[in-house]
Amino acid sequence: MPKTLEPIKIKREAELREAFLKEVIGMPHGEKIKNCIQCGTCTGACPVSRWMDITPRQVVALFRAGMIEEILHSRTIWICASCYACRVRCPSGIKVTETLYALKRLAIDKKIFPKRFPVHVLSEAFVSNLQKYGRNFELGLGIRYYLATNPLKLMSGARFGLSMMKRGRMAIRPSKIKKVREVRAIINRARELEGI
Repeated sequence: MPKTLEPIKIKREAELREAFLKEVIGMPHGEKIKNCIQCGTCTGACPVSRWMDITPRQVVALFRAGMIEEILHSRTIWICASCYACRVRCPSGIKVTETLYALKRLAIDKKIFPKRFPVHVLSEAFVSNLQKYGRNFELGLGIRYYLATNPLKLMSGARFGLSMMKRGRMAIRPSKIKKVREVRAIINRARELEGI
């Protein structure tokens, strides 16, 4: 019988599960994820669950089944609106939003991103803007995102961008805040605490 690649996948899943558990257990009350009763309240409370390919309830179920890689390849962790409705309504007190953020950090760390959904490019460009200027530079953010994902879309949004510039709603050149070093120090400290 020929060898399959299944043991390699299982090893990878075990590695991802261990890394995720380390993230979740590191959160205050993170161990409550084990108390999920699969009631679906988190999904019902979520204003963006209709656009998720895996609902918040299913995320916990897949985690319990040891299918972390499937979660990391989904769009769900990138779509989360961070509104905390799931966390507030959870009868078991599970920090669903923080759990999704832990999964997002794990995906970034392991470079596992969903196909045809390059929102991580936008995230990286946004953090880069904060590092450089201490604030967001919308024009630069849009240009970096579309050049990395779909340059043709950049041209289709040009008219809208010009309209915003005319009205003074979008800067043509980036400007730094006065205390940009303090913002950089905060970001760097957050990365240290996260182990990035």
